[in-house]
Amino acid sequence: MQEKFKLTKLEKHWILYDIGNSAFILLVSTLVPIYFNVLSSAGGLSESDYLAYWGYAGSIATIIVAVLAPICGTLADRRGFKKPLFTACLLLGALGCAALGGAWGWLSFLFIFVAAKVGYSTSLVFYDSMLTEVTTPGRMDNVSSLGYAYGYIGSVIPFILCLVVVLGYEVIGISQVTALIIAFFITAVWWIVCSLPLLRSYRQSAYREGKGNPVADAFRQLATTFREARGQKHIFLYLLAFFFFIDGVYTIINMATAYGTALGLDTTGLLLALLLTQFVAFPFSILFGRLSAKYPTDLLIKICIAAYAGITLFAMFLSTQWQFWVLAVLVGMFQGGIQALSRSYLGKIIPPERSGEYFGLMDICGKGADALGAALVAVVSQATAGMEFHVFGLTIANTGIAVGTLVVLFAIGFVLFCKADKLNKARVQV
Repeated sequence: MQEKFKLTKLEKHWILYDIGNSAFILLVSTLVPIYFNVLSSAGGLSESDYLAYWGYAGSIATIIVAVLAPICGTLADRRGFKKPLFTACLLLGALGCAALGGAWGWLSFLFIFVAAKVGYSTSLVFYDSMLTEVTTPGRMDNVSSLGYAYGYIGSVIPFILCLVVVLGYEVIGISQVTALIIAFFITAVWWIVCSLPLLRSYRQSAYREGKGNPVADAFRQLATTFREARGQKHIFLYLLAFFFFIDGVYTIINMATAYGTALGLDTTGLLLALLLTQFVAFPFSILFGRLSAKYPTDLLIKICIAAYAGITLFAMFLSTQWQFWVLAVLVGMFQGGIQALSRSYLGKIIPPERSGEYFGLMDICGKGADALGAALVAVVSQATAGMEFHVFGLTIANTGIAVGTLVVLFAIGFVLFCKADKLNKARVQV
């Protein structure tokens, strides 16, 4: 049993990149919204506009990635293209992260943030597609889960250092703004350093030979892949299901701090609660990887989707600090599982030499959904600004209603996934 879960050198290096880039996304879900809140307050934005503009920025970034991802993914499947493209995207993300501290206002900050987020998200198209090359189908669920698990716990190391600087800025003798700028730089350096082993050891082993101009060939191949994906209903329905259920997951991850801040909750408490999420996610991500060896992957994904629907309903009624802590624990329990198993599920039903193309399509679904979720929360938040709702004798703020709309997307995703999995099982049995 122990030998089965022993990682190879390449698997370890692949996981190490998850540790590096996860530091950025942890920063985005915690300190970045707080820094943006400082800039937006100085710029005269209201709380509703602060949450809305943050949501719009996330939507713009994900729309850009949704357009670029399939093209980049298709190019990545061409021999010798994956590593250079991966390197360029991770540098855009890391350098953009470091540059956040140079913003002179809330609008310029959002422009830099969008660039960094695009670099981060696009790098994951190449990184996720490497999964089919760095391991075997039988180990894929576990390796994917370990990537998220160690990403969660490893990203805590630079984050704690950032927290020490941000929360102890007065003792250190610097301003809060300077402390946040230092935090951005620390995260960028961590991301780059953790990427180096994978860049040294990875060699593209699954590829197709390209013909003619790379970009023109990518568009031709992408059109072919779209047609084939539509013809293979088990893949098409799975990607459609993924579009809906991952929508809520990404929106909750990306907007948790902004949501808590809009509710007026203590900033330090929010940061510590989200730090707790990382610690909870670590063992539970490993647990889901181990459970995948005993139980069907589809069953575990269904459990995660249902759990997230319940978490969303709970978030609607959130009004106090202790409730946010409960929310943080619940999210941590299922966050890594649903992301890791969704990634490995696709990896097992597609041809490895075309993994870039299909993970590019998956990224369209994931990032497109992320844009929809963030935009949905932003629009409802502004449309209901100043309103309160009373349900079962409880008062719900307008931002709670905005977050609660995500439960519909989880429900749709659950139904579509059940249909896709039924088709996939029938296909395997033929």
